[in-house]
Amino acid sequence: MEKKLYRSRKNRVILGVCGGIAEYLNIDPTIVRLIFIFLLIPFNFTLIILYFLSAFVIPEEPENIERKDDTITPSGPAQHL
Repeated sequence: MEKKLYRSRKNRVILGVCGGIAEYLNIDPTIVRLIFIFLLIPFNFTLIILYFLSAFVIPEEPENIERKDDTITPSGPAQHL
């Protein structure tokens, strides 16, 4: 199964965009948030607008999906092929 970018449900401070990017890249969400804050200085409100546009475009992580390391597996009953 391929990796998909979602807004995070568990690593959420405002809308889960930075947490979702961190989960997608498999890094600590604090690093993504710090990069976001440092980029606010030169780009002012442009980055804030991009954040809210990203929150609108990136779908929220479905409730029935569990993330384990790099893999995404459904949390429902096992399906055999």
